[in-house]
Amino acid sequence: MAKRPSRLTVPEFAALKAAGRKISMLTAYDYPTAAMLDAAGVDAILVGDTMSMVVQGHETTLPVTLDEMIYHAEMVGRAVERALVVVDLPFPTNHLGVARAIESAGRILKETRCQAVKLEGGADQTDVIRGLVGAGIPVMAHVGLRPQSVHTMGGYRVQRDAPRLHADAAAVQDAGAFAIVLECIPSRLAADITAALKIPTIGIGAGPQCDGQVLVINDLLGITSGFVPRFVKQYADLKTVINDAVQRYCADVQSGKFPGSEHEFR
Repeated sequence: MAKRPSRLTVPEFAALKAAGRKISMLTAYDYPTAAMLDAAGVDAILVGDTMSMVVQGHETTLPVTLDEMIYHAEMVGRAVERALVVVDLPFPTNHLGVARAIESAGRILKETRCQAVKLEGGADQTDVIRGLVGAGIPVMAHVGLRPQSVHTMGGYRVQRDAPRLHADAAAVQDAGAFAIVLECIPSRLAADITAALKIPTIGIGAGPQCDGQVLVINDLLGITSGFVPRFVKQYADLKTVINDAVQRYCADVQSGKFPGSEHEFR
């Protein structure tokens, strides 16, 4: 049996900042998508709780469960040969105490081939981050716009409280996070936070000075239903491609053109 290629490790991922190499990260929720992203060379894959919206059709990330995250993470982890794979801790996992957070994150690492978890929160989550890291579970933090706190924040809004964001970023770094997602933060502020930290910053709607970038794969491919955020760049229009293919299939079936003789068994 051929040996699998080496996976990017957490220390290697964290070291990309010092090396001055920008980091690419995308979401994936299933085996074929993860395999394609990995083969294309993305550095990291996030099994995001965004699946609640882009896969399950909910209005927020709140409904997705831990069991559902593990189900999808197992598929992604099995597909990936090279990239670092990170899994979101779904709401309200990291608010149920350190022991419960360790138990949930431990299930993710035990039941999938994924290597780290991501949790939302800043200074308020330092005890949880320390507990997870102390248990041998790598943590990627997430500050700025926190979709799991959408109701508290009053919607999906740009976060501009510079003192709090700096404090949150410093706190999660001190607690042991190996990287941090900065979401919907003014570019200048995100650049200042990035310069102040030793760990990589991964931006989404946080400008070009972050150490890396992450997008939801559905947004990148142009298969998002409904609103497309300003920070998204669509690299393809697969919604149109898929619609055209399905319409041509339906027409061929109705006209008797498909299946043709070349599709028959004799």
